[in-house]
Amino acid sequence: MNDVRVSGDAMNPNVFVEHLSGPSMEEKSVEFVERKGLGHPDYIADAVAESVSIELSNWYKERFGQILHHNVDKVLVVGGQAWRMFGKGMVLHPITIIVAGRVTTEVKKPGGVEQVPVGRLILSAAKKWLKNNFRYLDVENHVIVDYKIGKGSAELARLVETEVPLANDTSLGTGYAPLTETERLVFEAERLLNSRSFKEKYPFVGEDVKIMGLRVNDRIKLTVAVAIIAQEVSSLEEYAYAKEVVKEEVLKLADKISEREVDVQVNTADDMKDLSGEKVYLVVTGTSAEHGDDGATGRGNRVNGLITPFRPMSLEATAGKNPVSHVGKVYNVFASRLASRIYGEVNGLKEVYVTILSQIGKPINEPQSLTVSVIPENGAGFNTISYEAREIAIEELEKIRKITDLIVSGKVLLF
Repeated sequence: MNDVRVSGDAMNPNVFVEHLSGPSMEEKSVEFVERKGLGHPDYIADAVAESVSIELSNWYKERFGQILHHNVDKVLVVGGQAWRMFGKGMVLHPITIIVAGRVTTEVKKPGGVEQVPVGRLILSAAKKWLKNNFRYLDVENHVIVDYKIGKGSAELARLVETEVPLANDTSLGTGYAPLTETERLVFEAERLLNSRSFKEKYPFVGEDVKIMGLRVNDRIKLTVAVAIIAQEVSSLEEYAYAKEVVKEEVLKLADKISEREVDVQVNTADDMKDLSGEKVYLVVTGTSAEHGDDGATGRGNRVNGLITPFRPMSLEATAGKNPVSHVGKVYNVFASRLASRIYGEVNGLKEVYVTILSQIGKPINEPQSLTVSVIPENGAGFNTISYEAREIAIEELEKIRKITDLIVSGKVLLF
């Protein structure tokens, strides 16, 4: 509920600050939070899409001085087939990754047409990301990477950047701050299990990790799905030990983040009487995509790295969209960063939500609406909060073009 106190001003009529009443997310009775980790097929789809976008962006900038139009946000991961048991396994049919979208494939110049090596760039980016992130995946033999690209062209004479890019869609972005304890725990638990130091210590833990957090009042329950590398565990006893390691390490992390009671359950679908390993979560490559699990861009984490159905969320796929004018990408990053800055700099806030709406063809720093919704602490003055929040929002709008460089340099979280 909100008490409909909304403030704006004549100089910036589309920037509003809204007063929300009611409990914050941390104060509510029930909360669901999910994160799909590094080796989840949906995460793979997002990561490949974004890797291709960055590869294209850098190539365009180096050759033509600016990022040309592209959207490769339709990546599909088609699961393969694998055979595995305790101590061994093999991939029988490779995983297929298909990169689809529309890309500027040629540039018309006074001396002729210059072709963009799109195929080479796509294959290079996808394979590089896979090699850098999977220890047991043989990229040349376990994966087929293909692409289906709609071709586009540009004229060199028209490759002149406008002062501010024009929105190429009518769309919205959302963000909020701060994360709750449950959100931080779910996020940090996945990052722990997929950290390089953890893999070095416990090489039997695969990259495919998914964590679902449920909080009911002051009790948090984490359901952890984690792939275990078949080659690294030779028996059901070793597999059970691997699960226990995951549970204990996540509980240690929970002690650092929350004083609430935390229950961790790992691979709950396992048949722990299965001595062969066929009915427990074993993988050969590190990802469940090896035996039938599929993935697609946009079905995974939002720009803060989480799936939070009790919070406002945009359904836009941020990964793979061009980082210059596609507001489905730029605005979601902007909203998340703005919410965090306002929460960090304005005193007296419990929570901040940001929603920003574009209009196709209009400058991206002139949204149809930028609304900052705040839940103040008891006794905090809304007028002061409103003024400070609006000033920060206006300042960030003026710097919105910097988000492109942050995205291309990999300095912002997208999923």
